[in-house]
Amino acid sequence: MILRKWEDIPAFMRCEEVKDYYDILSKKKGSLRLKRVFDIVVALIMLIILAIPMLIIAVTIKLDSPGPVFYRQERVTTYGKRFRIHKFRTMVNNADKIGSAVTVGGDARITKVGNRLRNLRIDEIPQLLDVLKGNMSFVGTRPEATKYVEQYSNEMNATLLLPAGITSEASIRYKDEAMLLDAADDIDRVYVEEVLPGKMQYNLQSIKEFSFFGELTTMIRTVFAVLGKDYS
Repeated sequence: MILRKWEDIPAFMRCEEVKDYYDILSKKKGSLRLKRVFDIVVALIMLIILAIPMLIIAVTIKLDSPGPVFYRQERVTTYGKRFRIHKFRTMVNNADKIGSAVTVGGDARITKVGNRLRNLRIDEIPQLLDVLKGNMSFVGTRPEATKYVEQYSNEMNATLLLPAGITSEASIRYKDEAMLLDAADDIDRVYVEEVLPGKMQYNLQSIKEFSFFGELTTMIRTVFAVLGKDYS
């Protein structure tokens, strides 16, 4: 993972707010390279180990409800690049066309199998493919839908200096995000005005404190969070 030269970064990111974070990361190029090597090696190993379980999950999804196995919504990653994320489908087919891009607790669009996959975050296993492609990393800001990224502040754009991640400190702190949005009258407005800024505080702080071993700690904390530990 090589940080681009400042002049090669997209124009919308070349501002004073982003430059502060860029300068921090430019001093940690060794850790960034190690991060990418780790991503490739571990993602390959995990895909090999999980190949059969993934096949079983895929068959279960198909038997549970009509539609594709994978959910491929457009998301945004490094330098504003758009890509189609890989996730096991946990909702009815075309769910994003009949509701918000974020999910609330008790969302009627979630299938029976999908609910179980979500509770254990198993639906995110296919993102290992996105890690191999370089569109994602194990740790980093969760990839947002395009319409939310378009509302980022200049400082929030600093999160696009690094690949989107499967997990992050913000993901741990906001693991019950769906429940937080459950009572909202306007889900998109509440997400953009209240939830997203809170998550971004953790995302931006993670860049300021970036280290390879710090990200390993985040991965371990994620496991405990999935198992029920409360970090809020």
